[in-house]
Amino acid sequence: MSEKNNIVKAINKNVRSGARKANLVLNFIKGKKADIAIKDLEFTRKKVAEDIKKTVKSAIANAENNYQYDIDNLYVKEAYVGKSIVMKRFRPRAKGRAAAIKKPFSRITIILEEKKNKEVKK
Repeated sequence: MSEKNNIVKAINKNVRSGARKANLVLNFIKGKKADIAIKDLEFTRKKVAEDIKKTVKSAIANAENNYQYDIDNLYVKEAYVGKSIVMKRFRPRAKGRAAAIKKPFSRITIILEEKKNKEVKK
């Protein structure tokens, strides 16, 4: 990541959830401050929220350790999800048939940006 843009990225690969289900939670945290996003994810009643919270914490740790950014100025600039692998399983059905079950995985990307505090004019 470049020093000019003040952005930090964290990617969580192979999250055991569908992309559409994860996108509902990701849209909920876009544009929020990083600490508020973590608090909101703690009380979200979705299973994928735990994996998203882990990814946001990883992005905060990257910002703090690699770039020495102030945690209080970080906010979620982008949060998106993409499809990853799909496990295929089969269930026996009537008359000797089989039905396919698809177990999708997704890849969650969180991009944080540091907002500089503007000085207040008197």
